Amino acid sequence: MKVDFVVYPEHGRPFTADVTYWPDSTPKPIVIFAHGFKGFKDWGHFNLLATYFAKQGFVFIKFNFAYNGTTVDNYQDMHDMEAFGQNNFSLELDDMQALINLLHSENPPVAANELELNRIYLIGHSRGGGAVILKAAEEPRVKAVASWAGVNRYDNRWDELHMDKWKEEGVQYVQNARTGIQMPLYYQIVEDFVANKYRLDIPTVVKRMKQPLLLLHGEQDETLPTQMARDLQSWKPDAELHLLPEADHSFGGQHPYEETELPDAARSAADLSIEFFRRHA
Repeated sequence: MKVDFVVYPEHGRPFTADVTYWPDSTPKPIVIFAHGFKGFKDWGHFNLLATYFAKQGFVFIKFNFAYNGTTVDNYQDMHDMEAFGQNNFSLELDDMQALINLLHSENPPVAANELELNRIYLIGHSRGGGAVILKAAEEPRVKAVASWAGVNRYDNRWDELHMDKWKEEGVQYVQNARTGIQMPLYYQIVEDFVANKYRLDIPTVVKRMKQPLLLLHGEQDETLPTQMARDLQSWKPDAELHLLPEADHSFGGQHPYEETELPDAARSAADLSIEFFRRHA
């Protein structure tokens, strides 16, 4: 069963989410999945991923960050580039907080008897892998975290950019390789990071994160080097690290994804995550 719903965070811009589960009036552990940069909840094989977890007895929730470029009316791909440019890391953490709070409210998106609220787990892919670490560190209701090809810090590529020009002009553009669209990045993302560094600096925050952490990274990752996962483990030595020999950055996925089964690498990542979450019940 899949249910679509809308979340209304305090910053005022609503976002879409969906929950996939097998209804049986029995409380089930919850997985919240956070997409990465230039991603969205219905990208590629993510719907197959939701079904896979649901068949394993989880309530699987995936969502669009409010400022990822989608809208409530058109949420299956990015088209609102002004919103995309106004996104920042604090907003993403606020979005996850709003979703977790909704699950604990009097009006959750599914019947309360389907939710095992003392077993909430987070999975994040790429930039989302950094976001779930940060959110867990400030949200004790999260019990464990899996970072899939996650970033080790948010500012690790800013030194490659013309920061003075970015600050002066207020915006720079990155191309979406899939659509060819030039996507704006407003300088406010840097200002937000600097102003909230205690909350947003992953190397610092992961050291005070108390929950168990699983690090999954593909040895064929063409976007983020495996050293990022090794760095995260060095900062949190009790983290569990698996390097997947055949996995690329998207764990075999692409958009659109026409197959009816998960890519092998994504299934391996899912199985490792499921086993990890069950161990940390």
